[in-house]
Amino acid sequence: MVKFISFEQTLKLRSEILRNNLPLNECVFPTDQIEGSFHLGFFEKEELISIASFFSNSITGHQGEGYQLRGMATAKGYAKKGYGKQLLHFVVNYLQNENIAYLWCNARTTAVPFYHKIGFDFLSDEFEIEGVGPHYKMILNLNTI
Repeated sequence: MVKFISFEQTLKLRSEILRNNLPLNECVFPTDQIEGSFHLGFFEKEELISIASFFSNSITGHQGEGYQLRGMATAKGYAKKGYGKQLLHFVVNYLQNENIAYLWCNARTTAVPFYHKIGFDFLSDEFEIEGVGPHYKMILNLNTI
């Protein structure tokens, strides 16, 4: 089940999956608490197994308001079982109801096939995020889904 969660609830999975077990205080994003940001979690029974954070962030040259997806992670042992996909389907419906035009992200190169299956398109060539690894900027137009 997908639920809105606090940014603090995202930190454990961010640390374990995305940041090589850095201390939790080093896994806080500057956008975690800005106005309009929100965080989602997928729960299996009472266990939080997948997370993602979202904040208003439009791309120059694109029409309408955009939201950026950041910090999506699924716990070890639960990956590739559809939990992240369900979480993204939830947010797509939510953002469409809010009249948001598009959702975009900096997708890790290893996650590109996941985003592409959902309908994201490339916005950039591959680039490196220092300390994290190779990424592509990708976008999902919410008006055509």
